Amino acid sequence: MKEKVNRNDIGIIVARFMVHELHEAHKDLIQSVIDRHERIIIFLGCSPLRNTLNAPLDFKHRAAMIHDDFPDVEVHYVDDNRSDEVWSANLDRQIAKWSAPGQTATLYGSRDSFLKHYKGKNPTCELESEIFISGSQVRKSIIVNYPSSKDYRAGVIAATGQHYPTAYQTVDIAILNEDETELLLAKKPREAKWRFVGGFSDPRSNSLEEDARREVQEETGIEISDPKYIGSTKIDDWRFRGEKDCIKTAFFSAKYLFGKPEGADDVEAVKWFKIDSLTPSDFVYEHNVLWKMFTKKFDWKH
Repeated sequence: MKEKVNRNDIGIIVARFMVHELHEAHKDLIQSVIDRHERIIIFLGCSPLRNTLNAPLDFKHRAAMIHDDFPDVEVHYVDDNRSDEVWSANLDRQIAKWSAPGQTATLYGSRDSFLKHYKGKNPTCELESEIFISGSQVRKSIIVNYPSSKDYRAGVIAATGQHYPTAYQTVDIAILNEDETELLLAKKPREAKWRFVGGFSDPRSNSLEEDARREVQEETGIEISDPKYIGSTKIDDWRFRGEKDCIKTAFFSAKYLFGKPEGADDVEAVKWFKIDSLTPSDFVYEHNVLWKMFTKKFDWKH
């Protein structure tokens, strides 16, 4: 670009750099700003979430990555905000904080960068790049093509240790016959006892009721009435014992409408049981709490 710039201004870059190493497009952007200004500051966008697919790296490690290739560039951070106006005002305060008295700043970005969200008071400049590399594609590639090294293993341990404790959402469904005298239960492979039909909530679904319908259809092949909420509870799942994460389920009841019940997906078999013949010993341990909730809801005494 041929635009006239004041080299005494600070050149500002706002970006995320959520990759394991700077790629050519990153380096081209940073070098373009270095060529224009004596002093460069990079503000790294920081998400309130940790260890997500789009924000896997913290500030410290991204700053170190930049300094590996550009040791003289200053690196600070700016927190994400739902409001472009609030975010822009925060960024302007950060720029003023790190600027010398009377020093001005120019913000640089590419066509698809932060520039369209910036509502602040500093001048901006859009840089055109002949190189485009998708950070999300780089991350997807790393997921399936990672190095077998102690540094990688240490990184995985650190990442898993830093994520917030998570309660994984599931749904379970008590499927009743028309006169509410029988329950359709499921059995998984290599299990001797029975359980309520259910599974994990799908992040793409719009409601837990939608999840319940889907799980019933996938695991039994039948259609049910509108699920009615019974309650929720923590599940003592053996896979999560000793972990800081856990499973919490939303428990529903629904009536059988039509279809031939058959075990499918991760269910080996399904079977109708007379409710008054069931006892806690018929259920896998982790579903005893659901059986207790069911009998309390429908006033069965066992």
